[in-house]
Amino acid sequence: MYDLIIRGGTVVDGTGAPARKADIAIQGDRIAAIGDAPDHDLGEARRTLDATGLLVAPGWVDIHTHYDGQVTWDPHVTPSGWNGVTTVVMGNCGVGFAPVRPGQEDFLIQLMEGVEDIPGTALHEGIDWKWESFPEYLDALETMPRSVDVATQIPHGAVRAYVMGERGAKNEKAEAHEIDEMAKIVKEGLEAGALGFSTSRTILHRAKDGEVVPGTYAEDEEVLGIGRMLGEVGHGVFEVASDLAPEGDELQWMRKLGKETGRPVTFACLQSPRDPDQYKRLLEVVNEDMAEGGTLTPQVAQRPAGLIFGFDSSVHPFRLKPAFKPLLDLSPEERLAELRKPEVRKQVLEQESAAGAIPGMTEMFTKAWGMMYPLGSPPQYEPSREDSIEAEAKQAGVAPEEFAYDLMLRGEFIYMPILGYAEGNLEAIRTMMQHERAVFGLSDGGAHCALVCDASMPTFLLTHWVRDRSKGERLPLEWIVQQQTKRTAEFYGMNDRGVLAPGMKADVNVIDLDALHIHGPEMVDDLPANGMRLVQQIDGYRYTVKSGEVTYEDGEATGALPGRLVRGPQVAPTA
Repeated sequence: MYDLIIRGGTVVDGTGAPARKADIAIQGDRIAAIGDAPDHDLGEARRTLDATGLLVAPGWVDIHTHYDGQVTWDPHVTPSGWNGVTTVVMGNCGVGFAPVRPGQEDFLIQLMEGVEDIPGTALHEGIDWKWESFPEYLDALETMPRSVDVATQIPHGAVRAYVMGERGAKNEKAEAHEIDEMAKIVKEGLEAGALGFSTSRTILHRAKDGEVVPGTYAEDEEVLGIGRMLGEVGHGVFEVASDLAPEGDELQWMRKLGKETGRPVTFACLQSPRDPDQYKRLLEVVNEDMAEGGTLTPQVAQRPAGLIFGFDSSVHPFRLKPAFKPLLDLSPEERLAELRKPEVRKQVLEQESAAGAIPGMTEMFTKAWGMMYPLGSPPQYEPSREDSIEAEAKQAGVAPEEFAYDLMLRGEFIYMPILGYAEGNLEAIRTMMQHERAVFGLSDGGAHCALVCDASMPTFLLTHWVRDRSKGERLPLEWIVQQQTKRTAEFYGMNDRGVLAPGMKADVNVIDLDALHIHGPEMVDDLPANGMRLVQQIDGYRYTVKSGEVTYEDGEATGALPGRLVRGPQVAPTA
C-alpha cells in the first residue's frame, strides 16, 4: 500500500513531454510509480487525492529569492509557498546574512533593507543570529522545519565585509591576501552545502546609508579569484546582478570565469527602456559563448521588472513632495485621512519633488506618466499604451498627477513596468524566455516588500503565458512547466526534483488551471515588528505536495512541514 496516490489528473511531468492522463503513487518522500490511467491501476493508498479534471505538475523551483532572513522565522516562506513553490534558492544579488562578525549584524541588515526593501525592524526582531560563519548559518537553517526546501548561495557583500571590514563596505580595492581569504570562505561555504555564490555590480543596489553593495566595483582579480572556487569544489552557480557597464568588459570576465571553471555564470538579462535593443546584443554574446563551449546564462524574468505604487509604498510619485514627508510617520489610516483633505491634496499636487538618491530616477517616478498604468484586479501585467495614466488622464480631462493621486486615494495601485516593457508589450520578454540557454528567475520572492510583488511569477506563467495572453503568442503548457521545474532544478544541481518520475522527490502541484487566479496586491503588516509588505492571494492550487506530504489544500497550509535545507548538489535517482 502506498502512502499517497494522486488519481485521474492530467500529468505534465516536467520533461517537456506531452500531457497525459496518469496516476501518481508516492511512498515516503519519493514518487514510487506512475500509471497511465485507466489502463494501469496502481492499487491502494492510505490517502488518495482526486485530480480528475486537474493539472498535475512538479512543484515549482524558484531560483531567485531573498528569504535569507525570513527563513529563520517563517516556516511557509510566503508568499512563494502560496504559489506552489516547493524549493527556493536564496542569497542572490550579493546580499545575505552570513558570514557575520559579532557587531556587524546591523550593517548586514541595513544592506539588505536598502538593496531589497525588507523592513529593518522586521529583520532586527526576526533574526536570532545563531551563527558567524557560513557553515554555521547552514546549521542554523537546518534546525527549523518548513513546508518548502531552501537552498543557499554565498553573498559577496557579506563575505567582503567580513574579511575587509570598513574597507570592504566602502568598496576599496581588495589586496591579494584578502582575495585569498574571501576565496577560502567561499570554498568553505560551498563544501558545507551552498549551491553558489552571488555578487552585485549595479549602482541601483544601495544600502540604507546610500552606499552601493560591497563588491560592486570589485576588480577582475577579485571576482575571478573567488569564482574559481566553484571550479575547485566542482559545483555551484556564479550569479551576477550587473548594470553591464561597460557591457563588453563585464561580459568578458563572466565568460572567462565560465570557461575556466566549467560552472554556470548567470546574469540578469533584461530590456532597458534607455537601450531597448541591448538584450538582443546580450543574447548574441550568449550565442557566441555557447559556440565556444562557455557557460554564460541569461537569467530572465517572465513579466516586467516593475514597481507598484500606493500611498504606503516605499516609492511613489508623491513620496518626495515636502508636504508628504510629515505623513510618513502616520498610520496608513491616518495618512489617507490627511490626504483626503482638499488643502493637503492641493499642496501635494502643486509642490515639486525633492531630489532622490539616484540621479534621474526621481524624474522617472514622478513624471513618466506614460510608463504608469492602473494595475487593476486581477492585475494587468501587459497593459496597452492607451491604458496609461497619461492617456486615461487626458481622456478624463485632468492632469496626470491628479488622476494618479485620486486613483491611489481610492486604494488602487499604479503599476510601472520599467525593465522589459520598452515596446509596450511582452514580446521582448518572450524572446528572452525562449532563448535555448535562458533560465527563469528574478521573482525576488521575499524582497522589495513595499514596492514589488513578483513572487507570483511562477503562477503567472500558467495564467498569462499559457491561458490568458491576448496580445501575442501564448506558450506551450508542457514547455512552461519544464522551464520552471526541471530546468531551474538542474541548473542549480538539484537533480532529484523537477520531474514527476519514479525515484524523484515527491514535490507535486495539483492545479485547477481554469480557476487559477492571481489576486491584486494588498499591503499587510504581518512581518515581525508589524513590518509591512505587499502580498497577493492565489486561487486554484488544489493541493501542493512537498516530499510526499500535503502542505497546502485549497490555499490553506495543512501544518505539514517536510521542507529541509538543500545541502549541495542532489543526485538523480538511478532507474
